[in-house]
Formats: sequence, C-alpha cells, structure tokens
Amino acid sequence: MTLPLAQLFDEHRRFLWGVSYRMTGSAADADDIVQETFVRAMEHPPQRTDEPLRPWLVKVALNLSRDILRRRKRREYVGPWLPSPIDTSEEAAPPSHEPMVDGRETLEERYDLLESVSLAFLVALEQLTPRQRAVLLLRDVFDYSVKETADALDLSEPNVKTTHHRARQVMASYDGQRVRPTPLVQDASRRALFQFLQRLQANDVAGVEALLADDVKTTTDGGGEFRSALRTIVGRDKVARFYLAVYSIGQGHTARVMMLNGLPAVVIDTAIVPPRVAPRSVMQVDVDMAGRIQHIYVVSATSKLSALHSSVAQGHS
Repeated sequence: MTLPLAQLFDEHRRFLWGVSYRMTGSAADADDIVQETFVRAMEHPPQRTDEPLRPWLVKVALNLSRDILRRRKRREYVGPWLPSPIDTSEEAAPPSHEPMVDGRETLEERYDLLESVSLAFLVALEQLTPRQRAVLLLRDVFDYSVKETADALDLSEPNVKTTHHRARQVMASYDGQRVRPTPLVQDASRRALFQFLQRLQANDVAGVEALLADDVKTTTDGGGEFRSALRTIVGRDKVARFYLAVYSIGQGHTARVMMLNGLPAVVIDTAIVPPRVAPRSVMQVDVDMAGRIQHIYVVSATSKLSALHSSVAQGHS
C-alpha cells in the first residue's frame, strides 16, 4: 500500500465509521469494519488509482456491514436488542426549527446526522433488511443519488428506487412519531430524565407516573448477562411499577451525565454489585411533544458499553 493511499484512507476513516455504525448499530462492529476495510485496501487496492477512493471504501464497508447484519439476524439474542451508546457531545445539534420551503415544512423525509444515530432511529432500522437499511441510509442520511447508491451496492437504479420506497414504507411508523434531537428536545429530555431519577429515588409513585405518557414503553438490554426485562414493557402503570421495584440510585452508586446518541443520558456505575446486577448501565429517555416520557432505554450489556469506557474514565460529559 502506498503512502498516498494510506493518507487518503485516514481522511475517510471518520465517514466510514459513521456509515458502519449506522448500518450495524454497534460501535464494536464499526471498529472491526473500518479495520477490515483498511486491510482489504492494503491487500487488494482498487485498480483505478486515478479515481476517488471513497466510493470503493464505502462499497467494501457496506458489504461487510450487511454480512454482520445477516449473521446477527440468524443468532438468537436474549431479550430486546438495543444499539451500543456512543458519545455525541461534540456533535452539533440540528436547528430547533423545522426547515421551511415557501412557508411550509419540507416534504422530503430526510434524517440529519444526529437523528440518524439516535436510539429510536437505530431501533427502527432493525425492521429493515440489510439491503433496505443500506439504501435508506445512503439516500436519506448521506444524500447519495440513485446512481451513487446503485454503484455502492451493485444494484440497478430501478432496484434502488424500489428498495428505497419499501424501506420508507417500513419506516412510516417511526416517521409518524419522530422527535428530532433539537436543543429544545435535548433540554426537555434532560429535565424529564433528572425528574424521573429523583422521583424514583424518593419512591414517589404518583410523581413517577405523572412524568410518563399513557403508552410509555421501556426497553432494557442486558444481553443475557444481567437482570433486565426480557421484552419491551408498555403502559404507564406497568413501566412505573417495574422501575419502582428494580431501580435505585443511592449509596454505592455514582451517576454522570453524558450526551449519547444525540440526547442526554445518565451513566450509572455500581461499586458493590449483587449477582446478576450490571456494574454499569446507561439510561436515556425519549419525550413526546408535551415533554412526557414516551420511551425509556436502559443498556447494560458489557459489549454494548465498550465505546464509553475511555470517555467515562476521562470524565467527559
């Protein structure tokens, strides 16, 4: 591998990681994909060195990502699956207003870079096939043209259009209730999260329930390692009772706030760990337009939190 190719690859590393993470929802898998793409670029570089390198690198990364998704869908996962949280504290939030054209909201269903790493968005992507996921991300997040998408995935242009249409149909449920991570939404999420934890600690049943939407959900991912709900819990009463029964932050616990996947989150570390209790967990909430909590996410699976180890240890928040 020549030095210029190595330099070019380094320039594209961040973009490749972003594509790979959105494709897989896994920081560890994204790391492996970028590394393997680098290895293939060294061992079998593109024949046309006079052409831009990024399309070739993206094609390799997408193929590797789709292979990982196919293998993951064949494996049985214990309990609900959630993406691995990543630090987005240095990422700029989108504007706090919707883009307007001629005084009306734009009709194009595009997702900005911050929304496209949100837990809600990545969970919604799990409903798509690997091909649909790749097409939707290239077209609606990275703004690839139909031709560029077809070239990246070795598809015909009509096939790209059909796949894109079907992917958007699957995402219609998400689109109907999406709440973009604007500064206003981030502030509302932070307030709701803090109040929720405070009222849990005070065992304030009425106060906890008042924060929750009627159809609130909670999804907990312990990866089969730690105690967690084995299915998504739905409904204000059930969610409140679950957390009042199993969740506590007191002596032996430390909690710090981080900006993860576009929204505030609390990283909770437990010094004295009873059996089947996670030593570290991450909690984040989505809020509706009224500021009520509509989804609570808790990730405690060890493999999902590897991307946070260095940033938490350095005290980033």
